[in-house]
Amino acid sequence: MKGRARLSWTAGAGDAESMLAEARKALFVMVGFLALLWIVQLINTLDGHRLIYEYGIVPRVASSLPHILTAPFLHVSWTHIEGNSGPLFIFGFLAAYRGVVRFLGLTLLLIVGSGLAEWLFAPSGTVGVGVSGVVFGYLGYILVRGLVDRHLIDVIIGAVMALCFAYQFSVLLPHAGIGWQDHIGGLVSGVLGGWIFRDRSRIRRAAAAPAPAGPTGAAPATTVDRAAVLPTSPPGRPAPGRPAAAGPYSGPRSDLHKELDDLGL
Repeated sequence: MKGRARLSWTAGAGDAESMLAEARKALFVMVGFLALLWIVQLINTLDGHRLIYEYGIVPRVASSLPHILTAPFLHVSWTHIEGNSGPLFIFGFLAAYRGVVRFLGLTLLLIVGSGLAEWLFAPSGTVGVGVSGVVFGYLGYILVRGLVDRHLIDVIIGAVMALCFAYQFSVLLPHAGIGWQDHIGGLVSGVLGGWIFRDRSRIRRAAAAPAPAGPTGAAPATTVDRAAVLPTSPPGRPAPGRPAAAGPYSGPRSDLHKELDDLGL
């Protein structure tokens, strides 16, 4: 029967040096991400916002499916990108600081998940763009990551983010001109990402850890074969089928004499 590794709750700090290195990588990644968005917005503005109609998501139009990968990098106005940039940087950094490689996989999942929700459920005759679905995905990931990995610090971070950005949840409800389908798709994808990209290294370490000692920590007592130390016949009488022992302990009470001698009597 297979055993199951049991994870215990930890503070989640881990190796401080490696965590700091990943945090630096996360910072650079998010600065680069934001820089890319603003550069694209500048090009889009100079081009008369034509990129929105060429690479935005048009619901249930097959030729628009590849635009799921491009729509998050486009915004309809400077106000639109300004409103997304702050939460994107905060949530993105917190999602990335435990591992940039895992973060990149998570980001791809969120882009696809939120974009598909937009493509399937948004009203016809509209064009969907913006990174807000990915932002909600990072938030969903942060909310569940600590519970899945049993990291206390991440649970606290998730709770604080939920309280500080509670107003964000209001745009999960239908609003005119807001792609709330994209937001819900991103949030659900983020929660799913918390499970898909869970910390498997802790699971492997838990599985490889030695089994805990008994209640007292002592090694189990050695089992003694009683038949090897107890006489198989009454004192003074040889065992059936065996001759009486010869040597200094001979006679009808040789067994008794030998036992008394062993006891020092």
